[in-house]
Amino acid sequence: MAATRDRIIAATNELFRRGGYNGTSLRQVTDAAGAPTGSLYHFFPRGKAELAEAVITETGASYLELFELFAAATSDPGAAVGAFFDGAAETLEQSDYIDVCPIGTVAREVANTHDRLRGAADRVFSSWIESLGKHLEAAGLATTEATALAATVVAALEGSFVLARTRRNADVVRHTGNHMRSLVDAQLRDAHNRAQVNVGRGR
Repeated sequence: MAATRDRIIAATNELFRRGGYNGTSLRQVTDAAGAPTGSLYHFFPRGKAELAEAVITETGASYLELFELFAAATSDPGAAVGAFFDGAAETLEQSDYIDVCPIGTVAREVANTHDRLRGAADRVFSSWIESLGKHLEAAGLATTEATALAATVVAALEGSFVLARTRRNADVVRHTGNHMRSLVDAQLRDAHNRAQVNVGRGR
């Protein structure tokens, strides 16, 4: 049964990437997943919105796990950010510019019309910001600075997807990633310099 649920989630994820929330029907989901309608309603008795919420939540968790793998590979948060953007750019190219992240697509569609799905997307983005913020804080930024910078990086990532898909050029994502890495490096450098000054003053 778990395998059927996983097929439904994976199929919906792919369909959302291609057509968004409003452009995807439950019939398309069951056809793509090779699952009967009864199975879909067994796992998601409240229908499309409940299914979409699960897709947003589980996809968001997968991307968070992926970022944590990049972060674990280096002690340099800027390098982790740059590597993540580079990986996203490569995925865009390999998929022929199908949306890398259905979360942003769904969020843009439903932000003013479906509070439950807006809230699910908000929780996902907040979890990404919190994760990156913790790494930035561990590297020397104050909590407020770390959170604000992490939010900027997430916003830049989502915006770069839109531009790259519109232009069909993944270099937009790479260039944005380079700028975000430079921004992270600069803020960490400033924080380190401030700390050194305070130590010199005996604080």
